[in-house]
Amino acid sequence: MTSAPDTAPLMLFNSLTRSLEPFQPVHAGEARVYSCGPTVYNYAHLGNMRAYVFADTLGRVLSFKGYKLRHIINITDVGHLTDDADDGEDKLEKAAAERAQSIWDIARHYTEAFWEDVRALNIRQPAEWSIATDYVPKMIEFAKSIADRHCYELPSGLYFDVSTVSDYGSLARAATEAGEGRIEAVEGKRNAQDFAIWRKTPEGETRQMEWDSPWGKGAPGWHLECSVMSEALLGFPFDIHTGGIDHREIHHPNEIAQNQAFACSHGSGARFWMHNNFLIDRTGKMSKSSGEFLRLPLLMAKGIHPLAYRLMCLQAHYRSELEFSWDNLLAALTRLKRLVMAVAALRGQAEMAGTVEHPRLQQLLGDFASAVSDDLNTAKALTVLDDVLAQKKVDAGQRLAAVAAMDAVLGLNLLALERADLRLRPSSATTDEVAIEHRLKLRKEARADKNFAASDALRDELVAAGVEVMDGDPLGWEWRIEV
Repeated sequence: MTSAPDTAPLMLFNSLTRSLEPFQPVHAGEARVYSCGPTVYNYAHLGNMRAYVFADTLGRVLSFKGYKLRHIINITDVGHLTDDADDGEDKLEKAAAERAQSIWDIARHYTEAFWEDVRALNIRQPAEWSIATDYVPKMIEFAKSIADRHCYELPSGLYFDVSTVSDYGSLARAATEAGEGRIEAVEGKRNAQDFAIWRKTPEGETRQMEWDSPWGKGAPGWHLECSVMSEALLGFPFDIHTGGIDHREIHHPNEIAQNQAFACSHGSGARFWMHNNFLIDRTGKMSKSSGEFLRLPLLMAKGIHPLAYRLMCLQAHYRSELEFSWDNLLAALTRLKRLVMAVAALRGQAEMAGTVEHPRLQQLLGDFASAVSDDLNTAKALTVLDDVLAQKKVDAGQRLAAVAAMDAVLGLNLLALERADLRLRPSSATTDEVAIEHRLKLRKEARADKNFAASDALRDELVAAGVEVMDGDPLGWEWRIEV
């Protein structure tokens, strides 16, 4: 579709070295990526979903650069404790007990809900969703292979001795920091940072998810799961491991320790460890303990298309904090509307996308490639997309082809979205779109007849139904239902 050469080297920030490095695949022409997936004990909040928009963008950039992508995302349905620092109850067991439901039903429900969010955000399907409980036999074999040299047994389970591997915690840079104090204090642990590989079911208790092992009946530790699934599905070493920045402090250093033990090497399993920063919410509703936390369906219930959230994420660099506010989200929705309308106009002028031959478009495609190759600088890439759409004198088919190439990376679905798709009806709305459009038509007629009393009455009627009439809207949107 395009003939613009992409000569920009792909530079990615490696958390392991805290530096930008050129991407060189382990296997020529391939890119193997593992992303830490959700623990399916509850719904994913918007902050959680930022990690998957980031991982999807990374995968799209790798595809854009010509690599054959193999992307794995796991589903944690066992082993993740209520404290990420390896303490407390299993999150799934706790949720099942609180709701008096089967743990398998809990996991299935929240997995399906997560997949709905993935689809709504136009996140591409990975090569495989790896389900943790499917890999428990492999986890036991993995643990057996490292137990003699790197682990020791306590009454509560099998623990990994971090002093048996080199440079433990170098990813977190926490060797001299107080962060390690968050890790569970268990009597008999050799080192404060040691963590559970296998947790025995306490005597007299029965878990819904438990398996026989050489260390007694129980369940795997959360950290073990990702090591086992990434090795089984991608092999060691593989290219990139992604996750939220909170994983950089404990979970990923523990994975690396296990990987080093299993592979009998100083390698970390992945060549690159990449982390997205937090979504900051000043209202305090990002925490799942708050009850009604910020979820994608909540945005949709307020009439905001989910791709506005994707665009909001793309407007910031993945390594920077991103503040959530309704104003920021509505601004992203307005920008998305502008993009959709501009691309729709192009589709109206060109029956199909052509090839990019115009020198200015070639240059802009090169600028776009340089932006996304610079550690996924999507904020800059979006400005290049705007510039393409502004080239009014260039053939519409060529511009459409350039937009298609760029949107394959951005994932905003611009060539398929229609203006009407972005006008979601909030769940609280007391009137429907047909009724709104009818009243607006009557109001226009009243204004044309200079019957301002009737016009004002119709406006008041719409406002009472929660509809904001947007007189003079430069996008021609004319109305929206207030959020």
